[in-house]
Amino acid sequence: MAMLEIKDLEVYYGMIHAIKGISFVVNEGEVIALIGANGAGKTTILHTITGLLTPKQGEVLFEDTDITKVPAHKIVSMGMAHIPEGRRVFSHLSVYENLKLGAFTRKDHREFQDTLIKTYQRFPRLEERRNQLAGTLSGGEQQMLAMGRALMSHPKIIVMDEPSMGLSPLLVSEVFKIIQEVSAGGTTILLVEQNAKKALTVSDRAYVLETGKIVLSGGAEELLHDAAIKKAYLGEV
Repeated sequence: MAMLEIKDLEVYYGMIHAIKGISFVVNEGEVIALIGANGAGKTTILHTITGLLTPKQGEVLFEDTDITKVPAHKIVSMGMAHIPEGRRVFSHLSVYENLKLGAFTRKDHREFQDTLIKTYQRFPRLEERRNQLAGTLSGGEQQMLAMGRALMSHPKIIVMDEPSMGLSPLLVSEVFKIIQEVSAGGTTILLVEQNAKKALTVSDRAYVLETGKIVLSGGAEELLHDAAIKKAYLGEV
C-alpha cells in the first residue's frame, strides 16, 4: 500500500525550475532513498512533501489524502516527521525540552511519558544528558536528538535529510544502525543521503536524481551493483 505518493511535481525558486515533473511512491514499511549530487533537488522534494514549499504543479498524497497545500504543522499531526539537514535542534533548550517539543501533537500525558521512556531506551545518551543544553552536544548527539525528537511524535513516516552529514565514520555507522532499527519497528522512512553506499545498504528501493529529474530507479541491491551508480556516486570504477 502506498503511504506517500508524489505525482508530477513541479517546483520553482523564482525563475529557477528546481523540480521537473517528478513522480514516485513510498510504500508502507519501506525505506526509500533519494540519491544524487548536490543541487539535484533532493532537499527541495523533502521540503515540498513536508509543507515547507508549495509546488507550482503536481500533488503530494499521504495515505490517499492530498496534502499539497496543507501547512507543515498539520502534516506533522497527520503522522509525518521531518529530520532536517543540519539537525536544527533548539540549541538554547535542554535535551528534554527538545524532545517535549517533538511531541507537541500528543495530548495524552501517559502516552508522552511512555514514548519518552522508549526514546531514552533507544538513545541512552539523551537520557544521560536530558538536562544539558542541546547546543552543547556533539554533532553525533545532536543527530540522535533530532531523530529522537522526530520519534516523539510517533510518526507513521520519517523524512530524513542527510543524517550522516558532518559525522565521523563510527557515528555514521551508528546512525544507520538506528535507521534500520526504526524501520524494523514498522516506521516508513524516506531518506535523502549524500553517502549513497550507506543509503543503498539500508534501503529497499531508491530513486536517483539529476538536475530536478529522476533518471534511474530500482531495488537498492540492484543499484548498489549498477556500474553507472558505482562510478558516479560510490567512487568505484
